[in-house]
Amino acid sequence: MLIAIGEWGIIWTKETMLDSDFDVEMLMLYMERSIDPSKLIGNESVIQFKFSDLEEQKDFWLLVKDDRVDLCVTDPGRDVDVYFNCTVRTMYEVWMGDKTFKEVLRTGEMHVQGEPALLRNINAWLRPGVFAQSPRLRVAAS
Repeated sequence: MLIAIGEWGIIWTKETMLDSDFDVEMLMLYMERSIDPSKLIGNESVIQFKFSDLEEQKDFWLLVKDDRVDLCVTDPGRDVDVYFNCTVRTMYEVWMGDKTFKEVLRTGEMHVQGEPALLRNINAWLRPGVFAQSPRLRVAAS
């Protein structure tokens, strides 16, 4: 039932969302839960997100140690293993399955740098959102 309500929401909001409608804090909480530490190299990783469209609080970090993932809003002062640079909308679209990493990297909507072994398997350690495979029907014009 909850999945059906979420899928209904995707259909009805998809074409009407403005950039200002995206909540970066909520997105980052979902990103924190989407990391699969078992697919990362070693016991510790630092992943940084820089959102080019934000005026304040542009940077967020995910600190992965063993099987724990923590979200930081201040620089943890550690070497970063992977950097993501994009808009909040672009990260949301990738996480929701509207676009692929390959697509946004090709178009320049996202830039990713870091440890080559981690860059090769982003889709393995950064899992998509629960609605990534949901149908994306268009709302009929009234």
